Amino acid sequence: MNSFFQRSKSAVVCGLLFALSLSLSACDKGGEKKQSEAFLNTDLTGLDYVKDFSLTDHNGQARSLKDFKGKAVIVFFGYTQCPDFCPTTMAEMSNVMKQLGPLSDKVQVLFVTVDPERDTQELLASYVPNFDKRFLGLRGDDAATQKVVKDFKAFFQKSPGKTADSYTVDHTAASYVFDPEGRLRLYIAYGQKPEAITHDVKILLQ
Repeated sequence: MNSFFQRSKSAVVCGLLFALSLSLSACDKGGEKKQSEAFLNTDLTGLDYVKDFSLTDHNGQARSLKDFKGKAVIVFFGYTQCPDFCPTTMAEMSNVMKQLGPLSDKVQVLFVTVDPERDTQELLASYVPNFDKRFLGLRGDDAATQKVVKDFKAFFQKSPGKTADSYTVDHTAASYVFDPEGRLRLYIAYGQKPEAITHDVKILLQ
């Protein structure tokens, strides 16, 4: 049990350090980045390393980032058997949608599995919409999963369990937000209150 909590703490610490490094690199782009004191989460405006992705949603439809142009897109990496970060974050995103009211129709939450071996299309279809029927679960094969995680500069790693199929997956416990034009804008560290996320999403939808 102690080792699990140590891994969880490590994932959060890595996420916070990563957010700091992203913020600093965005600020070091020769003044190209437009500062926005209004955001309550880490502002990534000016960083464009995530161009697109190619995955399949839990309905079996091929998806890419440009499919959601015109909406703010929130991307979270996780897996259905995650005991803590994932259900907590998804529940927070559900609360964000409620707080947004009618504006929630202009927001798309994407849950990208880092465990395609166990997270089948059917399992994602039964898990993800439980938080909000508009949420989509995305998956790819091992190669596609590795690519999309690398593109986001995120990470994941299996931690062996007592049996071959009882492993856990350490992963980046944060969310990434794109504006309606498909530009990467925000990094939301794990544990942010729904009110702070709602505040920033409203700004992106203005």
